[in-house]
Amino acid sequence: CPTGFRLYESNGVRACGRPYSSVGSCQSVQFPSNGISYSQVCGRVVGYQYSSPDALYPGRYEGEEYGTVIDASRTTINSYYVDGISLTRGSPRQHVWTFVAGLYEDRLPVDGRYQCPCSVGSKQLPSVQSFIGNDYFCESGCPENWKDNTPYFSDPLWDGKQCGSLEQECCQASGLPWFHKVLSSTTNDYIELRVCGDESSN
Repeated sequence: CPTGFRLYESNGVRACGRPYSSVGSCQSVQFPSNGISYSQVCGRVVGYQYSSPDALYPGRYEGEEYGTVIDASRTTINSYYVDGISLTRGSPRQHVWTFVAGLYEDRLPVDGRYQCPCSVGSKQLPSVQSFIGNDYFCESGCPENWKDNTPYFSDPLWDGKQCGSLEQECCQASGLPWFHKVLSSTTNDYIELRVCGDESSN
């Protein structure tokens, strides 16, 4: 894994993620352009659900009605705004793509507040951050009843496969598993990938 990342491994599957943290955080790796100019970014990311991600939930987990409490530490491009992966370029950061992990594939819990924005019954779609727009993929790897400290390696995220009953629209996103972003201008910015979560990693 890149420096600072933690290796998660089970049944022959290896993945790199956040190190141990008692609070929300992001772990970053940068890819230099080596002076090469570009005007488009394309590629794919393979990821896995771990425990109980809540997609782009912006609240504080205090039992509030959805949308009545917005935590600024979970809503800006420099924050851990996603349970998943943030792909940006340059400094200040400019959004390229966001890879979101939702809670369940087949079960709608707690009024849908922790589900992918594109998932049936989700409350998150109206509150997707403006800097993200439509440039995101979201899937879950757990059908229902998540377990603590458990990676769901049997169902990779953001591939449009093994989709549950609630995430059919998510799995029909254009281009899956490949993202393609056309930039507004040519640049030679570095690309930054951050693995983020708004709660502890243990």
